[in-house]
Amino acid sequence: MKDMTDIPAIMADIGARAKAAAAELAFASAERKHAALIGAAEAVWKNRAAIVEANKQDLEYGREKGLSGAMMDRLMLNEDRVRGIVDGLRAVAEQTDPVGAVISEWDRPNGLHIKRVRTPLGVIGVIYESRPNVTADAGALCLKAGNAVILRGGSEGFHSSTAIHACLIEGLQAAALPEDAIQLVPTRDRAAVSELLTMTDYVDVIVPRGGKGLVGLVQREARVPVFAHLEGIVHIYVDKDADPVKSLNVILNAKTRRTGICGAAECLLIHRDAVETIGQGVIRALLDAGVEVRADETLRAIEGTVAATDDDWGCEYLDTIIAAKVVEDVDAAIAHIRKYGSNHTDCILTEDDATADHFFERLDSAILMRNASTQFADGGEFGMGAEIGIATGKMHARGPVGAEQLTSFKYIVVGDGTTRP
Repeated sequence: MKDMTDIPAIMADIGARAKAAAAELAFASAERKHAALIGAAEAVWKNRAAIVEANKQDLEYGREKGLSGAMMDRLMLNEDRVRGIVDGLRAVAEQTDPVGAVISEWDRPNGLHIKRVRTPLGVIGVIYESRPNVTADAGALCLKAGNAVILRGGSEGFHSSTAIHACLIEGLQAAALPEDAIQLVPTRDRAAVSELLTMTDYVDVIVPRGGKGLVGLVQREARVPVFAHLEGIVHIYVDKDADPVKSLNVILNAKTRRTGICGAAECLLIHRDAVETIGQGVIRALLDAGVEVRADETLRAIEGTVAATDDDWGCEYLDTIIAAKVVEDVDAAIAHIRKYGSNHTDCILTEDDATADHFFERLDSAILMRNASTQFADGGEFGMGAEIGIATGKMHARGPVGAEQLTSFKYIVVGDGTTRP
């Protein structure tokens, strides 16, 4: 019986087994990885009742912890959401295998033929909160890219993640791939996170997926390289040339479809010339939808709004709350986003091409949108099947991190007895 109190020993064992599995996965065929993911999808659907039952334990734990309504929504699984997990696994399975793909190739005057080809990163550690579907998404994407993965889910999703992980193992077994390719840290003890962040002998990259507290901890303590997924402080700028109907539909969807996801709109910036027209209509529609609108001095004139404070600019609510502010023009909107944004996703609503181009050129968020709901900030919606997170840093991966972003590359150099003079 393994001593569950000896966290360093548990994590070292997991790391060693993951590294060994990664070496085998690096040359596993596309067909076997496909079979493993299809097998996992079938296992999830077959065991959907058990997964939902396990999720009930997590929901009870979440209620005891006093999680917000939005966080409870992130945590909750029902049959429809389990079907979404199955669809995600199948979508990743059907994607082109990135490993071994030739990124570019060329001949040199010195007689060498050089190719740059995609190769797995190795062992990926994924640390995430609340959403148990990340167990399947992260496991699938890492496997597709030929990586072993160590999953450390949030304590509140422990039972759901364990049930989903068992289905991923079924898929690996059916495809004769190493079970250690996808491992779930078997304890809620937070010491496991600290261990994972410093396992430089075994882990090649860490992907944190969660709130500011988690990401801050990872960035402070990690000795392993990190793909940072920071807060989704998502802005929507309503330009003077915005279409009223499009604006209303996009903003309501961006805020209210699911308030607890990182692509949910958190701040509305309205051009001064649009305040009495589009601005009035949009804010009244948000209020009618049950959204608390924290407004600046100008917008406070709209009945039902509450006064914004300095803390509301740059806040990720993940709730039915939105900040709203009047700006003079597109440049003032850009300046506000630069000051308070998180480089995640920002959107402009306008019918003017030049203004949209100006917005796109001068902002450097990982995702920039025009006339589209920010709830599309999602790897599945980008055609990646699923995502492991939205990377907001600038090194290696940026935006939705899918299978292709979980690879590196190597150079294959071929000569014919070629020597250097």
